[in-house]
Amino acid sequence: MKKILIVVDVQNDFVIGSLGSPQAKAIIPNVKAKINEYNDRGDKIIFTRDTHDENYLETQEGKYLPVLHCVSGTPGWEIYDHLDKNTSYDYIDKETFGWNGWSGKINDPIDEIEIIGLCTDICIVTNALILKTLFPETVITVDASCCAGVTEESHKAALLVMRSCQVNVINGD
Repeated sequence: MKKILIVVDVQNDFVIGSLGSPQAKAIIPNVKAKINEYNDRGDKIIFTRDTHDENYLETQEGKYLPVLHCVSGTPGWEIYDHLDKNTSYDYIDKETFGWNGWSGKINDPIDEIEIIGLCTDICIVTNALILKTLFPETVITVDASCCAGVTEESHKAALLVMRSCQVNVINGD
């Protein structure tokens, strides 16, 4: 069975930086365990990095979320706690919530794509729905125990939306 793990935006700014939260810190042990599980099987792992420039606050997104974060090349932009220490990982630097280049990145037949990371209610839900649209016969799974939202309520709402769109949500209420 061919599986891919996508670790979405587990970056310093989302864990301990300008947009960090206790909920984000709390999922790190689960995220580490999931990465180790995929490494042990030799499955492909892709990290996404929310990537902005210094002019972020002038962008449409920055006007709605006026907090400078994940500026390319800064410590806040780096993957948290060296979770990406294996040099065989792939990286995607994305400038917005969802990335529309998945079909060019994932071109082998894949049985399951599992998504973990931050934030459930923004980047996780967006990428899960893009992936489900692009690969309708592939099982798209989100492990809720490895995700955190902006708030607990928005985290749960995003899980509900994903379930309703045939995304396999595991370890969530």
